[in-house]
Amino acid sequence: MSIDWSQLRLPVMQAPMLICSSLELVIASCRAGIIGAFPSGNPRAPENLDAWLGAIRDAEAESLDRGERFAPFCVNLLASNAIDQQVRAERLETCRKARVPLILTNLGDPKAEVEAAHEWGGTVFHDVTTMRFAEKAIASGVDGLMLVGGGAGGHAGTLNPFAFLPQVRRIFDGTIMLAGGIADGNGIAAALALGADIVVMGTRFIATRESGTFDPHKQMLVDSRSEDVLYTDAIAGMAASFLRPSMIEHGLDPDNLPPPKGMHRPDLPTGVKAWKNIWSGGHSTGLIDDIPSVAELVDRLDAEFIGARNPGDWRAALLRSLT
Repeated sequence: MSIDWSQLRLPVMQAPMLICSSLELVIASCRAGIIGAFPSGNPRAPENLDAWLGAIRDAEAESLDRGERFAPFCVNLLASNAIDQQVRAERLETCRKARVPLILTNLGDPKAEVEAAHEWGGTVFHDVTTMRFAEKAIASGVDGLMLVGGGAGGHAGTLNPFAFLPQVRRIFDGTIMLAGGIADGNGIAAALALGADIVVMGTRFIATRESGTFDPHKQMLVDSRSEDVLYTDAIAGMAASFLRPSMIEHGLDPDNLPPPKGMHRPDLPTGVKAWKNIWSGGHSTGLIDDIPSVAELVDRLDAEFIGARNPGDWRAALLRSLT
């Protein structure tokens, strides 16, 4: 299978996000010319995953028949031995049947996913937050890496991308995706200048009309700033970025959260759950002022990217800033 990268309008992937990455968001992203991605667990059951993939393939065929673009799509698979291995195998088999072009794995060893995807012609990326995890993923034979740096929403890393990405590039010449704090065309240009091949945006796409999250979550991103984001293990039992205002709404003190009982075992009030009640967001929330459609957002990103400062303009820009 040959992936048609010419369908990409921008080197951008809409991040696979629990709840937020709806079928509508994925299809709208692909139609707009960016990679649409979703976690394999969002459809809930294996048969629903099959239905989602069928709907995406139908939308792709319709777009191409009309002479319109449809960018590649991506399914996020957990590669952990801690999950039900039958479910893991079923999801991978469903992706094989649909010949999913892009697979993003996270947690654990992705060797099984790499071997299977390569048999059907798919490309595999692995989500990493440290150099050690990057080295292990490379050893597993992945085609690319998604570096999740500090400032990303959800299960983020802590490394500054200006240091993280160049270190990875020293040991890996495959495709690199970069996630964390990017929400506009200037950010895309900066990431590419740093050495990334594809930029991943999550928080910015939560606040779109097609996003599957709750409308108050979208509005909270518009109303919040970067300092409203708290990186903590107290909400999900594993370090992740969440919005302080959503904690306060549910009676929690963001500065005095109870420690988790264990991995993936937060000590939260009854009925309060990570992602569903306590909402995620990254540092780029400070750059979000509206809730556009995906098509409108990608149009804007494209215009910003085209107008991004050329590195050769740095002296003129410096002089302007001093006058």
